Amino acid sequence: MAYSRKLLNPDEQVHLDLHPHWVVFAKPTVLVILLVIAVFRAQEIANASLKIGMTRVLLVALVASIGSVCFVGLKWYFTFFVVTSRRVIYREGVLARRGVEIPLDRVNNVNFAQSIIERMLGAGDLLIESASDDGQQLFSDIRKPEQVQNIIQEAIHVSGGGSFVYDSVVEQLERLEALLNRGSITTAEFEEQKRRLLSAES
Repeated sequence: MAYSRKLLNPDEQVHLDLHPHWVVFAKPTVLVILLVIAVFRAQEIANASLKIGMTRVLLVALVASIGSVCFVGLKWYFTFFVVTSRRVIYREGVLARRGVEIPLDRVNNVNFAQSIIERMLGAGDLLIESASDDGQQLFSDIRKPEQVQNIIQEAIHVSGGGSFVYDSVVEQLERLEALLNRGSITTAEFEEQKRRLLSAES
């Protein structure tokens, strides 16, 4: 399902339209698989009353975990990360909805962070700093965040201005250190991003 074009402004063009990365399904799906295995293993219990009790508990947990997967699927379906010729749009929620809009001419900086596993899977987090009251917006489980970062930068360039500044390596390292201190990224992720920045500079 694509983001509704009816919600766009006149002459506004879509550069990017994404749902979250499929990694959001990983934890609930793994839980379902483990519970299915546990149900079958429970049938091997010799004590009949214990076996029945364990099976009932596990089945209830299995139904709940399947419901969780369905809810995650609905949330995934109704979550959008969109980059247009004028703004960055984020919408999420099934019943209660939440939205974020950042005009491109207010964007100051775009950073991304990936763990080693996220890099292998093509997922990551995107941090957009803007000249607004919110200041910073962190978007999680973004597909190919490095490419998304480039698309946002290109959209700003094409739009003919904005306040985007290509930070020096020192400034980017300072921002990475701030993310590390807040616990948004791990030490390993910090070192990886630092290595990439320094190698790109050289």
